[in-house]
Amino acid sequence: MFAKLNRDIQAIKTRDPAARNFVEILLFYPGLHALLLHRIAHFLYNKRLYFLARGLAFFSRWITDIEIHPAAKIGYGVFIDHGAGVVIGETTEIGDNCTIYQGATLGGTGKDRGKRHPTIGKNVVISAGAKVLGPFKVGDYAKIGAGAVVLKEVPSYSTVVGVPGQIVRKTVIPYDQKTSHIDLDQTQLPDIIQEQFHLLFKEIHNLRHQLNQLEEKQEKLENISKRDVVKW
Repeated sequence: MFAKLNRDIQAIKTRDPAARNFVEILLFYPGLHALLLHRIAHFLYNKRLYFLARGLAFFSRWITDIEIHPAAKIGYGVFIDHGAGVVIGETTEIGDNCTIYQGATLGGTGKDRGKRHPTIGKNVVISAGAKVLGPFKVGDYAKIGAGAVVLKEVPSYSTVVGVPGQIVRKTVIPYDQKTSHIDLDQTQLPDIIQEQFHLLFKEIHNLRHQLNQLEEKQEKLENISKRDVVKW
């Protein structure tokens, strides 16, 4: 248990430049507290002590502002940064070394029973305010941009932005076990709206050029017709 706790703490120390030492992380990081309490609640839930499990999950939400259903399966080395407003649904599965920022939701899309929440692969980054809704998989090393609403499967190594979420980049970034390199950048992401406007302006420019060419041809034809009339 202590080895797993140390893994969660090392994940925070590696990915958060504000984390100074072991004691500070252990005492003042609500994301770590939420994970610790969840692991106990998940153990109770698996022992069919549902009332105790839900009670502990409710207590965890009260003190951390992070809501995790006790049935959710969460790997190790997971870092919930800041954490306020994070919601993780009942049938959610989260792989090792994932990073989840404040306001993210891993939820369902309705009242269906059974598997209705997402499965998150390893080394995934879910940025602030992102919503991942539905029983699909987000592949390893994927990145969900801030504020994105993801409603369908995301391949590994992909970056998703926008509402609804669209895949805008797919790259293979090797993972270094020693440095735990994970691309945590949330700003240098493609702007799909700007790109669409750029394509639209380019199309308008092409159409305007073609229109000018047609007008020039029309003017030449009219001049030829006028000369013919004069000659006649």
